[in-house]
Amino acid sequence: MTSHQLAREALPQKLKRRFKRMLGPWGVFFEGFMKNPVMVGSIIPSSDRTIAKTLGPVNWDECRLFVEYGPGVGTFCRPVLDRLRRDGALIVIDTNPQFIEYLRSTIVDSRFTAVLGSAADVEEIVRAHGHDHADYVLSGLPFSTLPEGVGPAIAAATWRVLRPGGAFLGYQFTSRARAFMERHFKRIDNGLELWNVPPCFIFWGWKDEPGDA
Repeated sequence: MTSHQLAREALPQKLKRRFKRMLGPWGVFFEGFMKNPVMVGSIIPSSDRTIAKTLGPVNWDECRLFVEYGPGVGTFCRPVLDRLRRDGALIVIDTNPQFIEYLRSTIVDSRFTAVLGSAADVEEIVRAHGHDHADYVLSGLPFSTLPEGVGPAIAAATWRVLRPGGAFLGYQFTSRARAFMERHFKRIDNGLELWNVPPCFIFWGWKDEPGDA
């Protein structure tokens, strides 16, 4: 292959990298969605109103460990860190190495840990980072479109990893996702945020007692 051919093939890659830099986190998010839309769920990050409403019920004074599934480019990470106590911790879990690499390179906070892995393994991940349980777990994963068996496994593992009094916070684009939570959480509060693209349902599943499931 001649040098001219190599240069011609390299040009699209250079243009792609330049375009991503221009878009910033939106470019990373869009590329992640295009590569795996089933796991990302939306082409646009959540709105500020969705973030505020979803995190509204959290008792930050008592939150020592906050876990997030599918953090993407950190749309929720920064608001969580802004609210989290100084001795608290935020662990985010994603199967997309591109998102994990981006988060590790852009969020500099000793309380923050980005893990490449599956949310179904949340118990092992929490223990591996020195914690017995999580106080709150947040998820924007599209439960209704996940591969068969993955959604129920994540919901069950989430219930087990939460402390009594903790909550599973979910923002979804279909109300069907509530069914995955109902198998384990007796008390589920509902919300709806229209100022989001698309509008999303918000669920707060509370682990009121150790034997709730």
